[in-house]
Amino acid sequence: MSSFIDFQNEIYLQGMGGAVPELPMTAGGFESRARELLDARAFAYVAGSASSERTAAANLAAFERFRLVPRMLRGTSGPGARDTAVEVLGTKLAAPVLTAPVGVLELLHEKGEVVVAGVAQELGVGSVLSTASSSTIEEVGEVARDWWYQLYWPADDELARSFVQRAERAGARAIVVTVDTPSLGWRPRDLELAHLPFLLGKGIANYLSDPVFRAKLPAPPEESEDAMRMAILTWVGLFGNHTLRPADLAKLRDWTELPIAVKGVLHPDDARLVVDAGADGVLVSNHGGRQIDNSIAALDALGPIVAAVGDRADVLFDSGIRTGSDILTALALGAKAVCYGRPWAYALGIAGAPGVRHALRLLLADFDSAMGLSGCADLAGITRDLLAVPR
Repeated sequence: MSSFIDFQNEIYLQGMGGAVPELPMTAGGFESRARELLDARAFAYVAGSASSERTAAANLAAFERFRLVPRMLRGTSGPGARDTAVEVLGTKLAAPVLTAPVGVLELLHEKGEVVVAGVAQELGVGSVLSTASSSTIEEVGEVARDWWYQLYWPADDELARSFVQRAERAGARAIVVTVDTPSLGWRPRDLELAHLPFLLGKGIANYLSDPVFRAKLPAPPEESEDAMRMAILTWVGLFGNHTLRPADLAKLRDWTELPIAVKGVLHPDDARLVVDAGADGVLVSNHGGRQIDNSIAALDALGPIVAAVGDRADVLFDSGIRTGSDILTALALGAKAVCYGRPWAYALGIAGAPGVRHALRLLLADFDSAMGLSGCADLAGITRDLLAVPR
């Protein structure tokens, strides 16, 4: 049974000795602290969204339209009274939470992906490794357990296959294909600083370490600056795949026996197409608002997609999770689990592994508390009846 709420008692007991938390206690607090402490380019990369950033704002505002209707006198608020465990895409987790696939973590910490995977394993939650990572698939696989690999399908099927099979060999439990990024969105914060980290050789570790990619290069990238420059230009020509279609999932099924989820879906018809094509899961997401300005909020897309494919595939959610009650709302709308991104990324930049641990423990304790105070003993008890009619 869950013990995430013990974090609350831990903080209060330390307070009896005069100790107060050194790190922020809210997602907004992490963002504010990160704005003060992080390099401007690193902060812009994590915080920035598409164009006027209306989509990112809509993701947060969407939760305001739903209200929880707690049920009382159900005996769910006591110690050990709740079970937060879930199985999603065949992966058993202590709570319905995974760290979202955030790329280029070396902007925040030298071994960011390894740190995040290790903390997630420690807490019993999942982690999703980005293709655009600063640590290799194999480095993360050495420390991770319940982790998934997120595939940015390159414009070369042989390279895509190599990525997927490397992930499977390294112990990944599922493949998550992101389909909303055939090219990068318009991101003014990065443009103002003329900063695209990939062009500096950052966030491309999985390419530089891949035998298929390296075979395309005239010289190993570590041999000279010119060789690295050529490797980066080769990456430019391969990142993003404008030709990808639902039928291509059949190739992925030939490459791996792992469960497959498709991330970046907002329309019920697209969800039906990818499930019909063989996807085991759909991750409802608008990339945290980073791709298309004024897009529908991810939360508003969740219910219709659950109605369309929820009986045939696991539906997950990201883009806008900030609190435990947000998780409760997403699950009540039919999600089996959620991915959580920016707050722990800020925490990584602020304090490394202790920061990530603190950020995740806050979210998990908040969710544990919200479940109990809403009368939910387990995840099966989190149903649509928990929500008032949207305003």
